[in-house]
Amino acid sequence: MSGPGELLALLQNPCQTVNRYKRYAIRLEPPPKSFNVTYTGEFMIKKVLLAILLIFVVAILGFVAAAALQPDEFTITRSASMNAAPEIVFEQINDFHKWESWSPWAKMDPEMKVTYSGAESGVGAVYEWSGNSEVGSGKMTITQSRPSELVKIDLEFTEPFAAKNVTEFILRPETGGTSVTWTMTGKNNLMAKAFGLVMNMDKMIGSDLEKGLAQIKSVTETTSQR
Repeated sequence: MSGPGELLALLQNPCQTVNRYKRYAIRLEPPPKSFNVTYTGEFMIKKVLLAILLIFVVAILGFVAAAALQPDEFTITRSASMNAAPEIVFEQINDFHKWESWSPWAKMDPEMKVTYSGAESGVGAVYEWSGNSEVGSGKMTITQSRPSELVKIDLEFTEPFAAKNVTEFILRPETGGTSVTWTMTGKNNLMAKAFGLVMNMDKMIGSDLEKGLAQIKSVTETTSQR
């Protein structure tokens, strides 16, 4: 109150005065501080989790979209020159029984189980294998064979994943020996496309082809010197 006049007014008309000042008497008690902290913390956690989930979903969709844009087919090729006649090189490739001495996959698993069937060599010869996680299991069948020129093989994987590819060896005579080109071709399904985003398939499979060619070179050149 500011003075006697205001006190007199209060005495003369107490109801009006009470109405005038009652707005100052009404107060809402604020919630406890611990309630605010807990509520804010839970809200922030939910926002963070929702943001993480959203980022994860977007990343998955982006990865699938990127995989879908990869080529539908692949071709991996390696070549090497060998100081051996084409017929000597051809003999090592055209007969599955001789693959044990140079196949890069046979070296990965010395205990790999191998079964031969069909023709002894050339068209119709079949090679089936089953080994550790590095080599998996599958079957090869020679479908084309031209002496000292070409061996074409249907390659079917059953483990660690199913796939059907074609591999071929092209032999060309050159001064002092033979040029050998080993090519693997096939189709990329979505899983293979996705795998290709995180692994360099050309480098991974190409390194095996390089090892195989180097071992064919060693075997055939040793044979030529006898």
